[in-house]
Amino acid sequence: MSPWRNLKVVSDKKNLIIIGAGGHGKVVADCARATKKFENIQFLDGKYPDFFHIASWNIVGHQDDYADFDHVNTWYFVAIGNNATRHSWQQKLLKGGCKLATLVHPNACVAEDVLIGQGTLVLAGCVINILTEIGEGCIINTGATVDHDCSIGEFSHIAPGVNLAGAVRLGIEVLIGVGSAVIQCISIGDKSTVGAGSTVLQNIPINVTAVGTPAKVIKQHAT
Repeated sequence: MSPWRNLKVVSDKKNLIIIGAGGHGKVVADCARATKKFENIQFLDGKYPDFFHIASWNIVGHQDDYADFDHVNTWYFVAIGNNATRHSWQQKLLKGGCKLATLVHPNACVAEDVLIGQGTLVLAGCVINILTEIGEGCIINTGATVDHDCSIGEFSHIAPGVNLAGAVRLGIEVLIGVGSAVIQCISIGDKSTVGAGSTVLQNIPINVTAVGTPAKVIKQHAT
C-alpha cells in the first residue's frame, strides 16, 4: 500500500492517518477497519524510518510529517494512550487544518442520545447509555460500560472493563484504570487517576491518584 502524499485525486472513500504506531495504534486501526469507512489506513510514528510496518498496515512517515498529506479526503486520529500527549497532538492537528476522525466500533452499543466529541475512540463491547456526553479525544476502551447521564471530560481514558454507574462526572484528562468501578453520582477531578481494580465510593479531587476498595487518595500530583 503506497502513501498518498500530495494526492490530488478526490475519491468517495476516506483515507485515515493514525498518529502513533504502538499497541494502542493497532487497536485503533482495527476499529477503523471494522467501520468500513476508510479506503486506506496508514501510520505516522516517531520511530520511522527504522520502524515501517505494524500488523497489516504501513508506517509511511514520521509523526511530524502530518502536514505533507493532502487534506481533502484524509482524516487523522491520535492513537496515543497518554492523555496529556494525546491532548497536545490533537490540538496541533486542528491548528494545522487537519480533520479528526471519531471511531466507534460496530460492536459497541451506543444509545441514540449519546454525544461523542471529535477524536474519540469507542471500542468493541462498550455500552454507553442514554444522555451521556463524551468529550473530545477520549478513549472508551474494550468492554467498558458507561451508564445513563454520565459526563466524560475531554481526553479522558476509560480503560478496559471499567464500569461507570449513572450520572458519574469525570473532569479532563482523567484515567480510570482497568476493571475499576465507580458508583452513581460520583465526581472525579481533572487529571486524576483511579488505579486498576479500584472501587470508587466517594468523590475524587483534582490531580491525585486514588487506589483500592474503597478508593483512597495515595498521591497528589504536581501542578
